Amino acid sequence: MTENIEHDLISRRQAFSLFGAAAAFGLAMPITLSALSEAQAQTPGMERREDRREDRQDRREDRREGRQERRDERRTGGDQPATTGGTTGSTTSTTTGTTTGK
Repeated sequence: MTENIEHDLISRRQAFSLFGAAAAFGLAMPITLSALSEAQAQTPGMERREDRREDRQDRREDRREGRQERRDERRTGGDQPATTGGTTGSTTSTTTGTTTGK
């Protein structure tokens, strides 16, 4: 475990080649990652799967819209469109007083 490790200095040529390899790798990596992220479906099976997924999402959206419409109908009594923000400022006036019978 107690080995002496010798450190050798690297030459300028070796340093430049190491720097060049690091730069090339650094430039090649983003290009490779961008090519992977833009990949399209390559087989008919993958395309069918994507179509089924879109259909499921459309059906879910339709169900959500239907539920929201039913909620709105229950809240408003079904004969008026739903209003947002609570009451609209309608007032009810009552008269109190005495009546005299003649």
